[in-house]
Amino acid sequence: MVCGMSSSNAFKPPVINGVGPSTVGIPANTTLSAIDFLTSKFSAIAREEWLSRFETGQILNAAGRVMAPQDSLHNQSHLHYYRSIRNEPELPFKATVIFQDEFLVVVDKPHFMPVTPGGRYLQQSLLVQLKQQLNLPELSPVHRIDRETAGLVVFSVRAQDRNAYQELFRLRQVDKIYEAIAGAPETSALNPKFPLVHRSLMDEDIQFFRMRELLTDESHSHNEFNSETWIDCVERISTQEIAIQTDGIKELALARYQLKPVTGQRHQLRVHMNSLGLPLLGDQFYPLVRIGAEENDNFEHPLQLLAKSIFFKDPISGFPRSFASSLSLKILT
Repeated sequence: MVCGMSSSNAFKPPVINGVGPSTVGIPANTTLSAIDFLTSKFSAIAREEWLSRFETGQILNAAGRVMAPQDSLHNQSHLHYYRSIRNEPELPFKATVIFQDEFLVVVDKPHFMPVTPGGRYLQQSLLVQLKQQLNLPELSPVHRIDRETAGLVVFSVRAQDRNAYQELFRLRQVDKIYEAIAGAPETSALNPKFPLVHRSLMDEDIQFFRMRELLTDESHSHNEFNSETWIDCVERISTQEIAIQTDGIKELALARYQLKPVTGQRHQLRVHMNSLGLPLLGDQFYPLVRIGAEENDNFEHPLQLLAKSIFFKDPISGFPRSFASSLSLKILT
């Protein structure tokens, strides 16, 4: 909320086609026009794109008035604008709503679909599609899973409940179980013994979309770690040699793993399995990057990682909530 504006009187821009507005503050005493301000503030977006948004009424001032490109920003506090993407890739998958009540929506997300808008995806994101499909403008995810990961995603229906559900994840009061497929334990040079708990200090890699481990030595204090996962090998899938895309290895016996993350770092499960010498089947980022940011996904070889189940005590009703995914991992050889 902008300083000096009463929340009860503040204009709330509508959700349009499932997309909520973004808001940008305007520096005091600016002399720029609306179009000049936006093009200088967001130089990566072409001026022609901003002009198109003005023409379609997608730029609003704090009071909700549709702005024109040359309008002065004198005495304006902020602008609302709607994001749009030209030539957005279409995903040949649909999400499935497995539960809905007045508080929550729980969805089985397919591989390759982002939970929220980002990068090349807007209308194809899970959140935007659900807002349109269910007509729930305040819908918001209470946690995230990677775009490449399939499985359960929980959404809060009402804005006033959102923080209570998100707090469960921040306080680690949610039990989550993932299923994954990777090489069998004996294929790792580290020869890990399961079940095990893997802890590490994780940070962003020099490649912005990757994560890395800075510290994994178990002799260090647990206070030095920011990621922790319980991992078990639950099933050997095949003793036959199966061709898969793994760095330096073309034939490999596979196994199914159960993973229970205690913490929720980005790419945590993928990084932890890779650290054990068992990168997940179909992982395009670990151990090596095999796909560029603008390259098309290979829908035939999804990441073999599934958010299988989730359990928590509902902070609104006080009752236990338990959900299980109807999806399963399928190996394509």
